[in-house]
Amino acid sequence: MRALRKTLIVLATLAASAAVLADVNIGVSLSLTGPGSGLGIPMQNYYKIFPKEIAGEKVNLIILDDASDPGKGAQNARRFVTDDKVDMIIGSCLTTVAAAMVDIAAESGTVQLAASPVGVPPGKDTWLFRLPQSNTVMAHAMVGHMKKQGVKTVGFLGYTDAYGEQWLKEFTPEAEKNGIRIVAVERFARPDTSVTPQALKLVAANPDAMLIVASGSGAAMPHKAIVERNFKGTIYQTHAAATRDLMRIGGKDVEGSFVVSGPAVIAEQLPESHPSKKLAIDFVQKYEKAVGPGTRNQFAGHAYDSQLVLEKVLPIALKQAKPGTREFRAAIRDAMETMGRTVFSHGVMNWSKTDHWGFTNETGVMLKVSGGDFKVD
Repeated sequence: MRALRKTLIVLATLAASAAVLADVNIGVSLSLTGPGSGLGIPMQNYYKIFPKEIAGEKVNLIILDDASDPGKGAQNARRFVTDDKVDMIIGSCLTTVAAAMVDIAAESGTVQLAASPVGVPPGKDTWLFRLPQSNTVMAHAMVGHMKKQGVKTVGFLGYTDAYGEQWLKEFTPEAEKNGIRIVAVERFARPDTSVTPQALKLVAANPDAMLIVASGSGAAMPHKAIVERNFKGTIYQTHAAATRDLMRIGGKDVEGSFVVSGPAVIAEQLPESHPSKKLAIDFVQKYEKAVGPGTRNQFAGHAYDSQLVLEKVLPIALKQAKPGTREFRAAIRDAMETMGRTVFSHGVMNWSKTDHWGFTNETGVMLKVSGGDFKVD
């Protein structure tokens, strides 16, 4: 009898261990402090209402603050793969931080679902997928709008880091193809508190429009500097600035400017025929019920879309292997590459083995800041 009891205890222990191993663990690195907090906190807000179970498996989110620092992001990624044994990494919302995590995720054979449009050299994104629209897709929408506005010349004011460089690289050929010329380029670092010298040079170049490449609350400072130098042309911002921080900090100085964005930010304004309207409204309703009216955000929409990814790929991966194994992580990647056309709140995604960006040129929506709010233009 004693031997039987001992056997039952062992079996119960093994069953409990198996149950733990069956949990799907997701490591989430977000900029909850520092310059990127305006992007990371909205994502964290959505993850507070993230489902506890998907495809019949318990889903554990391990959320860490990367403090908007690449070194900290790399540290988080290392912890995720060595200590937490995660099945997927989500993050970061800043390109520089996400870039610092890429090699660590790849070395461990773990999918990194970046919440920023991080670019890497060809062949290095085997395990990297992006939730945001590529800069190429967004530049396409922005240049199309500029062309309709009669813009012929542009001044560029962007970050010195990878995000600024990628935008300049992707925007330039698209602009030139449409008869638009960049007449001045100035840069600034994310921690800078003033861009007065750069603004003076850009305004002196007298372009028809300015393109500011910055993110979150940091996008307002250069915008205000351009306006305060009496620039009378049109000012454009990228999708990293599609947050209410731009209007909260920029105030009247950002009125009349244009921001390229994914469709989730203006869900109700989408035409009925838009494929993302239903999901975009679902995102807004869930998010603003939890966080408050008018709190929707481009990056919170990415967090919502990460749920859609898991809901589609986990049932497929679970048929191939158990969570917590290298085989399961590989099955997640394979499922993402073959999941086909999938509607997100931010557009239509179609990742493939050769394209880990996925969104099409029809994705970008141009918004105008009007009356302290975003309006589809």
